[in-house]
Amino acid sequence: MSTRSRFLVVVGCFVIAVILLLPSFTTRVVAAVVLLLAAGVWLIRAFSNNTATEQLPTAGEERSDDAPADTFALGKLFEATMHGMREGLIVVDKDMRVVASNAAAHRLFNLSRGKLDSQRLTELTRNPAIYSAFLDALKGTERSGVKVETHGPERLVFDLRVVPLTNSNGKRSEGSAAAIQGAEGALGVFTDVTRLERLEQVRQEFLSNVSHELRTPLTAMLAFIETLEAGAIDDKEASQRFLSIIRRNAVRMHEVIDDTLELSAIESGNVKVRAELVELAPIVNDVIASLAAKASAQGIVVSNVVARDATVYADARRLEQMLTNLVENAIKFNREHGTVTISYEEDAEAVASGRSPVAARRSRIMVQDSGEGIPAQHLERLFERFYRADRARSREMGGTGLGLAIVKHLARAHGGEVTVTSELGKGSLFTIELPRE
Repeated sequence: MSTRSRFLVVVGCFVIAVILLLPSFTTRVVAAVVLLLAAGVWLIRAFSNNTATEQLPTAGEERSDDAPADTFALGKLFEATMHGMREGLIVVDKDMRVVASNAAAHRLFNLSRGKLDSQRLTELTRNPAIYSAFLDALKGTERSGVKVETHGPERLVFDLRVVPLTNSNGKRSEGSAAAIQGAEGALGVFTDVTRLERLEQVRQEFLSNVSHELRTPLTAMLAFIETLEAGAIDDKEASQRFLSIIRRNAVRMHEVIDDTLELSAIESGNVKVRAELVELAPIVNDVIASLAAKASAQGIVVSNVVARDATVYADARRLEQMLTNLVENAIKFNREHGTVTISYEEDAEAVASGRSPVAARRSRIMVQDSGEGIPAQHLERLFERFYRADRARSREMGGTGLGLAIVKHLARAHGGEVTVTSELGKGSLFTIELPRE
């Protein structure tokens, strides 16, 4: 028993004795109740303190839950952070020798195996931007926003930031010789901005293209309007011809705007594809009927060789839109008196195994023309918006340059894809692949 506990027992005995000597019975009862309440509070507090003391580990006792301490130990946490980063990280000493690096830095310098550690920076790269950024950091100057390009299997672009590492006392006087002496090393972080740069390039190309597509017809419209205002409006034959040209250019501008908005809606996911099992042959017939006048004007024969019982899993309206764009292009860029054929086939493996059409993995809808074909260097970019293999002929034929881009994004919205194969002098084959389930 502690000294404090013994003192409290003696005081309690003294209080009891005083209560017993009181002359009034009522007074003795009230005093006894107060004493019992005080004793109860004291016992509760003493029990709570003992329980908390028992739960605490003793000085020589180890914690049973020491796993978090091991997991979040400073060294292990630093190593896990470094190797979990997407950014490449390199630490060099004052002799430009690498003392620490992570896996992303290995990929940056195309090292499939081995370590960067202990190698000089000049042994890893001859890029002057990287070297000068680290050199400035060793002199006490932080560098950020340094653009670094690598030309390995693919072109990559990085944003490099390099900060100086001061000595252990952490004292550094900015702008003085002490700043140079305080930099014992430098830490560089390489952030991959290849995709961002590509998106920025696409944005700039899009703005340039859409401006050009709108400026050309707008310039023609203004020129003819000025001609009419100068007095040509009194010449009925000339004015009718000029108004016809103005109307044609206005329609072209309207189509460019409509297709641009349509493509933006598809890319942003605002266009919902409600796929269901639909009959393909009637949709193809509707497309051919809508383009019959254009085909007849060029003497093109459009054939539907799709089986009458062929079905595809697609949004009927969006499928008709895709086929209309492909068939219209096949008519425009065909030879005079050429042919366009729309056909269909099921997944070859499904047919060979005897499975039902619904069980086939892919459906292929093909649009083949007998035109001049497309040069191989244009095939990869053919589905980019506003891209034209033959710009002069494309503008002469009309169109917005967005039709194939719309087909690509609608096919992907269905979970499918569109591809093209072409041979010069023999025509082109566009294939829409759609999932069956």
